Amino acid sequence: MSLSETVSKINSLSDEQRDCIENCNEAAMVCEWCADECLGDSDMEECARLCRDVADLTSLHARLMARSSNYSSQLAQACADACEECADECENHDADHCQACAEVLRKCADSCRSMAN
Repeated sequence: MSLSETVSKINSLSDEQRDCIENCNEAAMVCEWCADECLGDSDMEECARLCRDVADLTSLHARLMARSSNYSSQLAQACADACEECADECENHDADHCQACAEVLRKCADSCRSMAN
């Protein structure tokens, strides 16, 4: 069963929340990949650090949404801000993993921002 299929079985979630969970999980995965690729390059330390922060935040946010936590809307704002900052950093680098990461993070930031409102 795919993540989408699993998330679709959580009846308490709106379609917008389901999309945000999927976006957050995708962001966590792409950030882990990007951070791993950046390791060992002193010019990429900030990118790796931000990616690791976003991976942790988005993963936690997805889990809080899945269980309808009262804290998910506050975390949504932090996720959106972190995704935007990381996307800005990734866009400064030509590496394919950074460009892919930035694209996913823009979508995740938008989705999280709508959960914060």
